[in-house]
Amino acid sequence: MMIIISNLMLALCCLYMVFGLVGIFRFRNIYARLLTGSKIDTAAMITLLLALMLRSGPGIFSAKLLVILLFIIVTTPISSHIIARSAFDSGLHVKLIEEQPGAAESGKGGE
Repeated sequence: MMIIISNLMLALCCLYMVFGLVGIFRFRNIYARLLTGSKIDTAAMITLLLALMLRSGPGIFSAKLLVILLFIIVTTPISSHIIARSAFDSGLHVKLIEEQPGAAESGKGGE
């Protein structure tokens, strides 16, 4: 039963990675790409390491995987914040997407 749950978690990890890649290529803003990459990276690593912990059973190897998991949970958001902060401090500001010519005719009146 643990092998089946582990295989499902590994498949979920792969699904997270595919959605993350699609999100990184879909978004045009560097900050949105960074957010997508860091969130998907963290979610995929959590499911991957939990699946490996289930597969290996209780023991020293699972304890090592737990330490790695805690390290990733703590350091990934910090590193993403540092990268975003340095990009903002270096002058890379958020660019808003301009509206398309026909988008203003959606019934907002005032013209």
